[in-house]
Amino acid sequence: MKRILIIEDNQVCANVYRNKLAVEGYQTEVALDGETGVEFLHAFRPHFLLLDLLLPGMSGLEVIKAVREDPEFSKLPIVVFSNTYLTHLVQDAWKAGATKCLSKASCTPKDVFEIVQATIGESGTGFRSKPTAERPRADSLVVEGPQDAAFQSDLRKTFVDDLPAMLVTLRATVQSLVSASDQAAQLKDIYELYRRLHALAGNAGIVGLNLISKMADATEALLRELHEKPETINLSCIRTVASAVDLLGTLFERGLAPGKQEMPPTEVLVVDDEPISRRAIVYSLEKARLKSVTAEDAGGALKWIEEKTFDLIFLDIDLPGMDGHDLCSRIRQLPQYKRTPIIFVTALSDFDNRAHSMMAGGNDFVAKPFLFIELTVKALIHILRAHFAVGK
Repeated sequence: MKRILIIEDNQVCANVYRNKLAVEGYQTEVALDGETGVEFLHAFRPHFLLLDLLLPGMSGLEVIKAVREDPEFSKLPIVVFSNTYLTHLVQDAWKAGATKCLSKASCTPKDVFEIVQATIGESGTGFRSKPTAERPRADSLVVEGPQDAAFQSDLRKTFVDDLPAMLVTLRATVQSLVSASDQAAQLKDIYELYRRLHALAGNAGIVGLNLISKMADATEALLRELHEKPETINLSCIRTVASAVDLLGTLFERGLAPGKQEMPPTEVLVVDDEPISRRAIVYSLEKARLKSVTAEDAGGALKWIEEKTFDLIFLDIDLPGMDGHDLCSRIRQLPQYKRTPIIFVTALSDFDNRAHSMMAGGNDFVAKPFLFIELTVKALIHILRAHFAVGK
């Protein structure tokens, strides 16, 4: 019988993957932290390792290095889960010896089983689940048979039932972060939020609630960067985290229907006269797979607006000729842009400019220099708010 070791600190995720693989005939073992997982290697002697990179204590990256340093496991297939937005961590995992990297927020147990089967073959028990006539919907837990369907339904109900309590905890932690008196207190709250959103992203992905998973995934990445680089913590980032948690509350209430689990088609306009700043904004949007076009000034922006309808606009204030405030007012005069989210991105970060931006019709404000992932989260917040037609 083929053996699979799962190293995953989220026990819900670990149990779901273990159950799916056990049903398919594989012998599975779970370790809830990296140290225990490494200790299991020689006793369990797995044919396949499934590993979460974002572990407390001994990280997933350290686990990969420890495994590869042991000659007995130098060729052991290692498939890792990571955050969609932490591309540097994925690159480090490849360099350390990972066989394949998966996005935890969008991977299903069926996907994992297919990768296991393609990598190490059948379980060796002679048992195979019955094939399905067609591939299940992406918004369902992809497991097979009536018992699995019932399990999916129960798992999703349990997840949804837990959401109100989870939201209360998230909001309380955000409130603590907002009122924190020093950096040490901020870091404690940031880490608490990060761990909870890491679990939320994985669990929501498993039960097919992709919008919740996507939002939690991006916010988790922002929190991780703030925790790793405390010098980047500022009021703008804290406001973005608070807004993301507020949006998660909306998704908990309105985003649970299976038919609403994909990102709406989105076109973004980026208006900035600085080439480096434009490229940084576009890069941040690309991380969330959001399409964008750019303009260097108000004239170029108005030309784009005549040709296309945009779902989100990023707008610099200090533009040549017509400034960002006047351009925003001009855009708001167009009937199709009365409610389009407009986010000002500028080095002019004092309160007067923020107030002026809102008076001109802006929805939000990000001060340069910004973290790429903060702008990514900000874009997702406003796109999904507009999608569900909720106010700020």
